[in-house]
Amino acid sequence: MLRPEKVCPVVRKTRHRIRGAGCAVYFDFTVEIRNMFHYICKDLMNSLRFLPFGIFAGLVCLLLFSMWNARRKRGQKKEIPVVVWTLFFTYLALILMITLWSRESGSQKGLDLELFSTWGINKRNNAYVIENVLLFIPYGVLCPLAFRAMGKFIGCLAVGAMTSLSVELLQLITGRGFFQIDDILTNICGTVIGFLVFFFFRRISGKLKKRQDSGK
Repeated sequence: MLRPEKVCPVVRKTRHRIRGAGCAVYFDFTVEIRNMFHYICKDLMNSLRFLPFGIFAGLVCLLLFSMWNARRKRGQKKEIPVVVWTLFFTYLALILMITLWSRESGSQKGLDLELFSTWGINKRNNAYVIENVLLFIPYGVLCPLAFRAMGKFIGCLAVGAMTSLSVELLQLITGRGFFQIDDILTNICGTVIGFLVFFFFRRISGKLKKRQDSGK
């Protein structure tokens, strides 16, 4: 029968300290995530006030694109994807509403060209970083759906970067927000994630279509 291993008291105390420190780090991490998630949910709920504007913008886009499509049909031209274009330009209008028109002119103004200066300051700023990524994920999905040229990674990436840069410049000019390099990077990350989601589902739909064609 094996005898239990004797552990030095100093080693035992050290192990307890390490375990205690690990538990403390884990607890702090979970609290950090919970607080960040709370801020994100709160901001998302606040964004719902723009829903009536989004519905109005969507109806206007749908009407204009439907009229344009009817005119193209009479001229025997190729039809445009009315629904997808409506979703794309409606979401673009919502991005502008959230990032620009929701703030008073001159209320916020500044220039921050330091990389990764936003993350790690406090829980509120960390939530802003995550929100900037989330904001452009649908945009990265809708870009390649609406326009063939954006069906390639570089094209979608370029449009996401140019859109984010335009928003930051408008914020700087109008004083409705800070021009931050971090915002552009996080928006690009969101666009990339959105494109990957689009690419993944396009591959799946392509494989399913091949199976259906081969089964006929």
